[in-house]
Amino acid sequence: MGPDEEWEEQAGTHSWPLPPISRSARPRVLVAEDQPEMRALLRRALRRRGYEVVEAEDGPGLVQAIIDGLLADQTQVPDLIVTDVRMPGYSGLEVVARLRREGWTTPVILITAFGDAQVHREAEQLGAARVLDKPFAMEDLCDAAEALVPPGR
Repeated sequence: MGPDEEWEEQAGTHSWPLPPISRSARPRVLVAEDQPEMRALLRRALRRRGYEVVEAEDGPGLVQAIIDGLLADQTQVPDLIVTDVRMPGYSGLEVVARLRREGWTTPVILITAFGDAQVHREAEQLGAARVLDKPFAMEDLCDAAEALVPPGR
């Protein structure tokens, strides 16, 4: 089962427009990374910059976090998604492709240890805002996040 099927199975047909969206004082960043240590580094760096961080440990977890946010009493969608490209279940690219097919414009930063020209090209075609090749400085990630979704908005 891919992200398309999981989405449809769990969320069903969602009527548009979405119900009222709950916005916290801080922008919400959904971080999907299968390496716990890297996920913890991302979480800490983004929280220090003023973001609320929701975490997922793999592709299905990323999809589930999005679905959970859609199905919450007050819809809670991420303002930004930071996802690894290669993860168990679904790749970050597969999830971004699905989001774009659904008309989502949520900015996405992809991170990858396998950032060849093909990955960069596909990410650009899908509308990813940025691709960061591992290893990267947390400062670069935070600067990219701030350029896309300022924490004090």
